[in-house]
Amino acid sequence: MSSNKYVYLFEEGRADMKQLLGGKGANLAEMTRIGLPVPPGFTITTEACNEYYRRGKSFPENMLEQSFQALSAVEEKTGKRFGDRDNPLLVSVRSGAAISMPGMMDTILNLGLNDITVEGLAALTGDRRFALDCYRRFIQMFANVVLEVEHHLFDDVMERYKKKMGLVFDYELPAEALASIIIEYKSIVLKETNREFPQEAREQLVMAIKAVFDSWNNQRAIVYRKLNKIPDELGTAVNVQVMAFGNMGADCGTGVAFTRNPSTGEKELYGEFLVNAQGEDVVAGIRTPTPISRLKEELPDVYEQFVRTCQTLENHYRDLQDIEFTVEKGTLYMLQTRSGKRTAAAAVKVAVDMVEEGLLTREEALLRVDPDQLNQLLHRQIDPGATLEVIARGLPASPGAASGKVVFDADEAEKLGSEGEKVILVRSETTPDDIHGIVKAQGVLTSRGGMTSHAAVVARGMGKPCVCGCEAIKIDYAAEQFTVDNLVVRKGEVISIDGATGNVMRGEVPMIDPVLSREFATLLSWADEIKKLGVRANADTPEDAAKAREFGAQGIGLCRTEHMFMAQERLPIVQEMILSDTEEARRAALAKLLPMQRDDFYGILKAMSGFPVTIRLLDPPLHEFLPGAEELLTQVLEMKHTGGAPEEIARIEFLLKKVHALHEFNPMLGHRGCRLGITYPEIYRMQARAIFEAVVRLKKEGVEVFPEVEIPLVMDVSELALLKREVLEVYEEVKQETGVEFEFSIGTMIELPRACMMADEIATEAEFFSFGTNDLTQTTLGFSRDDAEGKFIPVYVEKKILKDNPFAVLDRKGVGGLMKIAVEKGRSVKPNLLIGICGEHGGEPLSVEFCHQVGLQYVSCSPYRVPVARLAAAQAAVRNK
Repeated sequence: MSSNKYVYLFEEGRADMKQLLGGKGANLAEMTRIGLPVPPGFTITTEACNEYYRRGKSFPENMLEQSFQALSAVEEKTGKRFGDRDNPLLVSVRSGAAISMPGMMDTILNLGLNDITVEGLAALTGDRRFALDCYRRFIQMFANVVLEVEHHLFDDVMERYKKKMGLVFDYELPAEALASIIIEYKSIVLKETNREFPQEAREQLVMAIKAVFDSWNNQRAIVYRKLNKIPDELGTAVNVQVMAFGNMGADCGTGVAFTRNPSTGEKELYGEFLVNAQGEDVVAGIRTPTPISRLKEELPDVYEQFVRTCQTLENHYRDLQDIEFTVEKGTLYMLQTRSGKRTAAAAVKVAVDMVEEGLLTREEALLRVDPDQLNQLLHRQIDPGATLEVIARGLPASPGAASGKVVFDADEAEKLGSEGEKVILVRSETTPDDIHGIVKAQGVLTSRGGMTSHAAVVARGMGKPCVCGCEAIKIDYAAEQFTVDNLVVRKGEVISIDGATGNVMRGEVPMIDPVLSREFATLLSWADEIKKLGVRANADTPEDAAKAREFGAQGIGLCRTEHMFMAQERLPIVQEMILSDTEEARRAALAKLLPMQRDDFYGILKAMSGFPVTIRLLDPPLHEFLPGAEELLTQVLEMKHTGGAPEEIARIEFLLKKVHALHEFNPMLGHRGCRLGITYPEIYRMQARAIFEAVVRLKKEGVEVFPEVEIPLVMDVSELALLKREVLEVYEEVKQETGVEFEFSIGTMIELPRACMMADEIATEAEFFSFGTNDLTQTTLGFSRDDAEGKFIPVYVEKKILKDNPFAVLDRKGVGGLMKIAVEKGRSVKPNLLIGICGEHGGEPLSVEFCHQVGLQYVSCSPYRVPVARLAAAQAAVRNK
């Protein structure tokens, strides 16, 4: 699309032309169209910017010609002339992309001033001081933005003059001082650039347009786009607008306001105003502004007009507006409006209030809140007003904030946590062995691992803050300390972590507790009315299940039985079972685990009564329940060196031998999942018996339960058929023993590409499918998750090989393509086959939308992501009507 029209006067544009005119240009056009007081001007399109880059940073043909034609039209409107000695037209030149990027690109004010026009401006306004102040500001801004001269060189001159004259504020400097400052400013430009400050107004404009185009690719803009997933190819527009002067005296000023409070959502004007100032004074914090309410006292008529204008804008855009304005000699001018950035609490309140005020429909309100933002509302947060000493930054892996004493060992974290101490568990990475320490810690900090590493997944499931992959911290377990550059943090010292930003701070920081508002409940009730997808939770304990219900989960989509094996009092029995050489010895150990597992399932099924609970039979390889080979070898060597008991040395050596025997080169693709159940059927039989005995007990108590027995890692129907027979045999045994019949279903986890391709055959034996997208992503992309996230996925995303981390956002083409095949094949055999997803993707909004599109019946995610998934499911239903 390359129309040759590169320039639009404000009256030629509309709000829906954002892609072409940028957000600022489209909104200036819209405000002009609805009759608000907007200084006239024109916009050079984003297309012109993209063409500029395509042509190797050279302007498109006709663009400058069209710009000067538009400038002539503006001259006609104002009666002023650009570069004229007696009646000079001055303009601002501002950037404006289609998606708001506040402060990331460049702005120039008072353009058109030079040694001659400054005298014309002084004569015209009768205020020489004002004219010199504008020229001084223009030289500084133009030199910084266009000529790349350091800002501080000019600030130093200003400070020197104020100090010499005993003044505090810039506006106190008299005209004579400003005239001297201008001479010094021009000499700085000559010294730093080897050229005189440009005096020709048209040359200034051309240079400024080029600088704004160039600022699209400045470092801060590139970083901001990456952080906010804004495409690089959008380009920026350039807005050239007649200057409105807020620095002409006491009846002038400039301000920024929001039509509602952006922190709370309260319906009140919120903002700041500076008398006798220009826009950059407010934004740059050069002077401390006064609250917008002061405008009512100082310029009551202007205030009344401003309130009416704010109401007009909010009613017109039907959203909270962020407005920039200037008052020139008692006349109000609107310089910008855009949808205001807001906190999660404000987003929810504004959306619900606007429905109640008749401005929005419920469906529109649901689309106004970013589901990921809801995370902020469910966890403790750092007080926004707190001063923080940030010492390192990692990946924001699980939201919320926590403070506590540093501990490096999970056992110690458990012990201190149980005694009521607040601790942060610091590890290079966590393993399933550390789960008991994570449970008792306030939060987790790791130096390795990504957003879906073990620590991240477990912490999210528990609703605990976690910062992962914080490579700046170097852990020394022997010395019980970590270092960041030259800073040493020892065991027992207090640190704070923020799982929403990835920040690690020294000391305890002030926190605020989550309070879920009436509007939060209202918004989610609307979501439940509209969504098609059910939302379940991944939960392994009755506490998790209760929390999930509280957040609106409609069942459990994944209960991981291996987490139950990790409890400290059970691990020795699990290890006894693993170390057994005979089936008889294994059964004896499993018999000890049976009552524990039965109690686990009883608790979870009861907590989720009335809803389905998917219980996955044992999945990880057995070596995960044993100590590491290195740890055992160190123990043996130490004991031999210190003369340890021979029988204890023999026991550890036997354990070491077993660890070596169970060692696998690629355990993720090794002896795990249904392969364990086939080689050691007694493990799955014990678990099935524990489930069924728990169900019988609950039935006798009159509790309604719906267990779903899930066989993991199936690649072929024969695996499922074999294990299904084992489970059914156990059911028959329990039925015979108890005389109680009950409903349950048997299904499988689809987490291998072959399973997707064989889904029609597997469906003949399965009553449900659940996509395990964490493993399906690993096996489809051939990525080992923990290695890939730390080593090369960030590079792949940066180089645009991948759009997103596929473990965080579902890979629609690859993994999603296989899911589509599995859904179609499965339902070709059983049209009503229940299909859901239980990987981490079940709580990620884009992935939830894909699940809606391919016809899944439910998504399952960690309890604290349930509200996020409910809102995302509703948005998917609205967007894909």
